[in-house]
Amino acid sequence: MNKTLSRLGLAMRAGKIVTGDEIVLKTIRSSEAKLVVLAGDASLNTQKKFRDKCGTYKIPLLIGFDRESLGTSIGKPNRVVLAITDQGFAEMISKPMETMSEVEYIE
Repeated sequence: MNKTLSRLGLAMRAGKIVTGDEIVLKTIRSSEAKLVVLAGDASLNTQKKFRDKCGTYKIPLLIGFDRESLGTSIGKPNRVVLAITDQGFAEMISKPMETMSEVEYIE
């Protein structure tokens, strides 16, 4: 799990992560998002919104970690949703997560 969070931090330093509800939705709509990471402790309404939006635009969605870990990994306070805008970082983050139990959902 620590490797994945470290990779999120690396992607943030490279400028390949956007955060915030509306900005992430805009990134999904424009198909710039290559992977969306949603905190496992996000509200059910937020989870449904991002599952539906990512499903419609065929963008992989990873639900796991908690908002504190996501925020800490990118050097910002509590973050519920992140979008990775680079395909290389998206693959580097999502591939190892397919076998980890900390992730509740990946599509």
